Amino acid sequence: MRLIKKLVHPDVKAVTGAILTRRAARGIVMRDTSILLLFTERYNDFSFPGGGVAEEEDLIDGLRRELEEETGASNVRVQRNFGYIEELRPHRRSGFELMHMTSHFFFCDIDPELRATRMEAYETANGMRPLWVELHEAIAHNRGVMKRLEATMGLSIQRETFMLEELVNDLENAV
Repeated sequence: MRLIKKLVHPDVKAVTGAILTRRAARGIVMRDTSILLLFTERYNDFSFPGGGVAEEEDLIDGLRRELEEETGASNVRVQRNFGYIEELRPHRRSGFELMHMTSHFFFCDIDPELRATRMEAYETANGMRPLWVELHEAIAHNRGVMKRLEATMGLSIQRETFMLEELVNDLENAV
């Protein structure tokens, strides 16, 4: 697996205090120039479907579970690993100051029809929903949120937007 980038969130001023370590698996599901993303109303952003994987859980199993829960995808077929990002960002919950997250991105295929989602309560409360969106539109939207420094902007928008742009570069270089 290739390391794509190490990101340090702009709000991290020093690496001190307790650090939570977390692994995540995220899916890249494309149909022509559209990509299956999650739109979250609370943060007004697009993000890749996927999320935290328990320590004892296999990354691929966790990815399939997350895609099914968050998007209603069925028959998830993991095609290949795209790479991973290491990220250090604020995390002021459960006695931790920072979170060190490793997000693994995988190209996936799914069956055409999306079923009902099985979101967690906080995801539903945040207004998270799966959407097919044109890749460049998702990037432009997230870039606009960051440029305006919207008050509701979430911590993951930098990572997600970087990866969307990295994906465009990868797809253009493949042609």
